[in-house]
Amino acid sequence: MTNGTADEVLAIDVQNLINSLNQAEDGDAEGNRAVGENGAEASVTETLPEEGSEIDVEVVELSSTGEGLALQKGSKRVYVVPFSVPGDTVRVKVYRHLKDEGYTVADFISVVTPSASRDDSRIQCKYFATCSGCQFQMLDYAEQLRLKKRIVEKAFRHFSQLPPELIPAIQDTIGSPLQYGYRTKLTPHFDGPQGWRKTKNPFEQCPPIGFMPKGKRNTMDIEDCPIGTDAVRLGMKRERARMSVEYGDYTRGATILLRESTKRIPKKQDDPSLPAPTSPEDEGATRDSKQPSPSPSPPEDEVVRVETDEYTDLKTCVTHNNHQSTEYVGPYVFHNPAGAFFQNNNSILPVFTDYIRQHILPPSSSPSSPASTTPTSTTTAAASPDIKYLIDAYSGSGLFTITLSSLVSGGSVGIDISDASISYASRNARANHIPPSQAHFVAADARALFTPDVRAAYPRDETVVVLDPPRKGCDAVFLRQLLDFAPRRVVYVSCNVHTQARDVGVLVRGEVEGSGLEDGGGGGDGGKEEEKKKDEGNAGRKTRYAIESLRGFDFFPQTGHVEGVAVLNRLDE
Repeated sequence: MTNGTADEVLAIDVQNLINSLNQAEDGDAEGNRAVGENGAEASVTETLPEEGSEIDVEVVELSSTGEGLALQKGSKRVYVVPFSVPGDTVRVKVYRHLKDEGYTVADFISVVTPSASRDDSRIQCKYFATCSGCQFQMLDYAEQLRLKKRIVEKAFRHFSQLPPELIPAIQDTIGSPLQYGYRTKLTPHFDGPQGWRKTKNPFEQCPPIGFMPKGKRNTMDIEDCPIGTDAVRLGMKRERARMSVEYGDYTRGATILLRESTKRIPKKQDDPSLPAPTSPEDEGATRDSKQPSPSPSPPEDEVVRVETDEYTDLKTCVTHNNHQSTEYVGPYVFHNPAGAFFQNNNSILPVFTDYIRQHILPPSSSPSSPASTTPTSTTTAAASPDIKYLIDAYSGSGLFTITLSSLVSGGSVGIDISDASISYASRNARANHIPPSQAHFVAADARALFTPDVRAAYPRDETVVVLDPPRKGCDAVFLRQLLDFAPRRVVYVSCNVHTQARDVGVLVRGEVEGSGLEDGGGGGDGGKEEEKKKDEGNAGRKTRYAIESLRGFDFFPQTGHVEGVAVLNRLDE
């Protein structure tokens, strides 16, 4: 595996199912052969149903992509079926036989016999089973969390390239406080008029506005999305109304931004536990043409009021990419350009950041602590210096650098390749009254992070590194540099548990070779020259890590997506 795409993950899940079917058939490892009457092996050629035909299949497994893997009675051909779960018998329309991949893609039509875990009365969206956004609305939430735990388990079993004894038991997935109404950002879109590239003619009528149906590339009209927050859903209603009037102004398709923003008004202005509302001017920032402008005040009927004992939150929907949005995460406030990346489920962020805070430092060693079943550092906590420094790679607008800064006495530094993200991270630190000595930010490529100056300022035995890379994970150059720097502790946060498992496997083995990254996977080149320099500088030292814990977080209920957190300690051999 290189980039951990959905196609890669699905192909491996299908192959693992085929292998298990073959092994179950009297130990016949070939699987696609049979023994003839004369004892000789004969090839079996299965006649597949015609594309476009309808058949009934039984779902036997769930892929880590959220799709069901099904079998037709009397056949070992695997059918990939959306909106289904193990135990379902469903009617499907055969869409395409993928000969090289060894499976068939099918469209869901209806449920013939439901699984014991399916209850369609739970479904809260009339577009479910057509829209590609959600997969699990028919399931009890506890079952969704169990399935996501299994996704993490399979990711580390199949993609880490580690023996089972080096992988600790996956902990239960932490659920979202909200299972609907949680998404603080949605991006519905509409396609351009037919032939728009040649004609440049505007729309003659309002186009469908919404999201793509499963397995198709056109846009289906969706009036409402129940996983969006109330403010976002109001914004969607408003934008659809606007488009019904202004559609003639458009000659091509576009994406509509819907981002929730919060204005918090403390009820006790002298309460020191609550940050006062801030703006760029409050932070002493100088506005220039590149800085997003404040969002204009919306009409009162477009404001969602949320009352608590301590404050009133006024929630609105921002639709301009360059206008500012504001979010609160526990006691912290974050300002961002509305179109920039920030986590899309605010309800789970306090739980999530608190978990990272609890695990950013090594657990204290005590005689009463239960013995670990996984390898740990041979340098005990009592014999090691305290961790005083934090390096936040891929820091974005400062979520971890800021929320963790009070835990390290030597200060924290956030690094991100985006100048705009670093600018906002610095402003967010000021908004939270955190001085530069406690949290500062540097615009740089994470692949060039561990410079001599950084190594001198952040002693490896006293430093923890937080990783939160994009879906493709870390590249070979960065992982080699990280192993060379050898920080005492690593906390790896990921929106793709498959590339996370691959990268964690590299850190546990202490080498990139064999991971699929050495040929450029993960977005970077092989870094052979860096590897040579590393070997020369290390004088035979090899850095390896042990996994302390692995856990999933459900940022996106009703979907097959799960975030992962891996905590690692350096092995001192």
